Amino acid sequence: MEQYAVRLLKEKKNIKVLVPGSKSITNRALMLAAMSDTVCELRGVLFSEDSRAFLDCLKTLGFRVEIDEKEHQVVVFGENGKIPNSNVEINVRSAGTAARFLTVFLAAAGGTYVLNASEQMKKRPMKELLDKIRAQGVAVEFLEEPDHFPFRIHSLGMRQLETEIDTTTSSQYASGLLMAAPIHGMKITLTGSRTEGSYIQMTLRMMEQFGISWRRENNTYEIAAQNFGIPQYFVEPDFSAACYFYAMAMILKTKALVFGTHKNSMQGDRKFLDVLEQMGAKITDTEQGVTVDAGNLKAFEGITVDMSDFSDQALTMAVVAAFATSKTVIQNIGHIRKQESDRVQAMVNGLERLGCRTRIVEKENRTDVEIIPETLHGAVIETYDDHRVAMSFAMAGLAVEGVVIRNPLCCRKTFEEYFDVLDRLTEK
Repeated sequence: MEQYAVRLLKEKKNIKVLVPGSKSITNRALMLAAMSDTVCELRGVLFSEDSRAFLDCLKTLGFRVEIDEKEHQVVVFGENGKIPNSNVEINVRSAGTAARFLTVFLAAAGGTYVLNASEQMKKRPMKELLDKIRAQGVAVEFLEEPDHFPFRIHSLGMRQLETEIDTTTSSQYASGLLMAAPIHGMKITLTGSRTEGSYIQMTLRMMEQFGISWRRENNTYEIAAQNFGIPQYFVEPDFSAACYFYAMAMILKTKALVFGTHKNSMQGDRKFLDVLEQMGAKITDTEQGVTVDAGNLKAFEGITVDMSDFSDQALTMAVVAAFATSKTVIQNIGHIRKQESDRVQAMVNGLERLGCRTRIVEKENRTDVEIIPETLHGAVIETYDDHRVAMSFAMAGLAVEGVVIRNPLCCRKTFEEYFDVLDRLTEK
């Protein structure tokens, strides 16, 4: 499917949906289960391009995994920090979590590996993380561009007792190091602007859930070499996916329920609910899941919001802002320029195609985007092979006639049934 013409949701109705499991939790759980010393059954697993890439890597590395996509389950047979096949080539494709987490896991466990990736992933820098593993004595040979995929690593196992990592560029670097630390033990100091970031907090909480103990002093984490493991783990529904439907409630002035979500989720994107509440929506955590009720809103004003810690929703917020009655400022999102696409530029391009005025403001090592609503109209939206661009701008087409999404199947990265769900919402 080269493009998807979004249908108007003409009849005002409540939205009730199921969303897949969390990508962030799924891929952390796969790594922790593989590192553990037991057999772990993962339930509620997300099956998408990213998680399948992670699973294929684990299988290539010799891990025994039993997969049941229909039941959203995976059984992983842990190898207690060892890699069964310690001289192979893996391909992380476009999966950022697999790229960062597995690089550290393989370096920590030891062996000789070639790590390849998609053309999209080859453009994303890896220098900071690779510098850290080289400082641990790991040999890294670049097969194309320096500090990018593909590369070969040769490691006897990372055994340096102390290291530090800057969280500003990517919290995935820190998460990878933290999760790999129990193999030989490590003291890790986090620096930079996101030492308390939501993804790092998720990683630490999941480590505890899997039975890993650690000690903290200020921003330094001391993690001893240890065995760990649990027999079963439940993956939360993906709050990132849920947020699209909560945003639709705002755009359409209706009510949305996403089954299984709750406000105490460990996922950082739950903070998006606070933003919608600030814009006038009523948020209720029910037994079935969180509901966002914007049905009584006749209009809502724009806001200023720092999204550095839940930036996966920056594009979602941008599309909601296009339907506000006044200017919205999305702050501190410069780091999303280096994700699947330059998401700041993709945001501006898409909004201006729809009729919004925008302005990128660069100041004090910070990137903000100002969004000034105007009369919206249909447009063809380029997605840059970025799932979040596709899913966010599709929301606009539910209320504005003539929105067409190019390359919609890029959403398979995290939510392959997204446009099927839109079809069901808009069917007569």
